[in-house]
Amino acid sequence: MIPAVFISPLRRHLERIRALHARDLAEGFSRVELRHALDRKYPNAPSEWRWKWVFPQRNRWRDPSSGRPGRHDCDPFILQRAVRDAVRRAGVTKRATCHTFRHCFATHLREGGQDVCTVQKLLGHKDLKTTMIYTHVLNLGPAGVRSPLDRP
Repeated sequence: MIPAVFISPLRRHLERIRALHARDLAEGFSRVELRHALDRKYPNAPSEWRWKWVFPQRNRWRDPSSGRPGRHDCDPFILQRAVRDAVRRAGVTKRATCHTFRHCFATHLREGGQDVCTVQKLLGHKDLKTTMIYTHVLNLGPAGVRSPLDRP
């Protein structure tokens, strides 16, 4: 799910990436590396906008075997390192990673009253037990139950 507050900034970002794609095309650097033989199945895909990365690397590359130019996606390690550094700078002593956001997402949905089956689908879990692990903090017992009359 993309929060509504991120839609406009994401659109602006994609406009910048589309302009980068246009510059790459004009300069002969237009390919993305597609996995699992997708570039053979869709021969034009490596240079089409709809196949471009949402977060491309800054630097271009040239395939050493074919000599074809292109641009890779941003390495996930870059984001992981940025989160780790932000956590450290914020003075958070508890371990927090990119995966922590997933746990928080599931927990906040459940705290907000979202049913566990919907959360399961959003997280892509096949087994409901896996989703329940993410929401273990909600096991408050009778103390966590509010009377319907106390609801706003």
